[in-house]
Amino acid sequence: MASSDATSPASLTHATPRGHRAAVIASFLGWTLDAFDFFLVVFSLTAIAKEFHKTDAELALTITVTLAFRPIGAFIFGLMADRYGRKLPLMIDLVFFSIVEVLTGFAPNYATFFILRALFGIGMGGEWGVGASLAMEKAPKGRRGVLSGLLQEGYATGYLLAAVCYFFVFPRWGWRPMFFIGGVPALLAVFVRFRVEESEVWQRTKHKDWSSLGRGIASHWRLFLYLTLLMAGMNFVSHGTQDMYPTFLQRDWGFSPQKRAALTAFSMIGAIIGGVTFGYLSDRIGRRRSIVIALVLAILIIPLWAFSPSLTGLVIGAFAMQFMVQGAWGVIPAHITELSPDSVRGFLPGFAYQCGVLIASSVAYLEALFAARTSYAQSMAIVAVTVFSVAAIIAWAGREKHAVEFG
Repeated sequence: MASSDATSPASLTHATPRGHRAAVIASFLGWTLDAFDFFLVVFSLTAIAKEFHKTDAELALTITVTLAFRPIGAFIFGLMADRYGRKLPLMIDLVFFSIVEVLTGFAPNYATFFILRALFGIGMGGEWGVGASLAMEKAPKGRRGVLSGLLQEGYATGYLLAAVCYFFVFPRWGWRPMFFIGGVPALLAVFVRFRVEESEVWQRTKHKDWSSLGRGIASHWRLFLYLTLLMAGMNFVSHGTQDMYPTFLQRDWGFSPQKRAALTAFSMIGAIIGGVTFGYLSDRIGRRRSIVIALVLAILIIPLWAFSPSLTGLVIGAFAMQFMVQGAWGVIPAHITELSPDSVRGFLPGFAYQCGVLIASSVAYLEALFAARTSYAQSMAIVAVTVFSVAAIIAWAGREKHAVEFG
């Protein structure tokens, strides 16, 4: 239900949303290209560290700063999305992080690289909330879960494309040219401009001024705290199993760049299938139950994923782990946008998501520190069993508004 501060003209009806395919495609591709750039650093971590004469932990700190700056982007672009609509902020954000991504390839030293990764975090943080609110408001409510899974697996698709890029580009030309591909999202902004229609839900519930928007946001502070806690748990789950995984393959298994890229790409196929599968399942059995089932099954996979005695087991464990991790994540766009009121949906879920990222942003750095004393396998396994358990409890303790009517 819209807040009393939102304008809701009686002449506007609750018509079925139009153009959901273009909205989902745009949001999916935006998140894909965001993740593509983010995981280029993950794959190239040791090479970049060597060029800048830094340790793994010091380079992992640039991953942390990217994650830590994402709430700033969610705050800025989320406010714009609830005040001016979903399309304009999405286009500005796509162009912004495209420019930063290209500049990353020219970074002359560690300090410049560090600053650019912080700026990229702002762009990355802005894209998800705006894109998810647009896509979920456009999606038919009976298919919101499966489309949520598709949207969220733009992240896994970006990881997969980063692996492919690393496989072909890095051995021949090094890490810098990979970032030059980052100009592509600017072209997606053109698609958004001409093919994506504005959200009808936003048009019915938009705020008449900034003060009414501020009051609307402040009135839902309890929901914001819960969503932040949930998203902190979920980001510990994903970043704890993904960000240092290529480094784990290099340090503990001695994999070459090509082998690291191939196995990671294969695991992302599992992630994409898992996200869509559990998203579809959540349309049938509910959001919370689907998330908890995926996380509990992920706990059972940890021994094979981290301590497999054979290559075959390692491959199966990588595929199964990301199937479950991204299975849980595939439900998230639908779940937290359904929990968020219409008049603050551009801001609240995205900002809570990125505040959760901020809380979880240290996980790669911590895993690198622990691994220096033990091994990456032990470090990542301990983190995984802890965060899977906590995230499952948080998800189950909350509420849900499965298939609620938007607008």
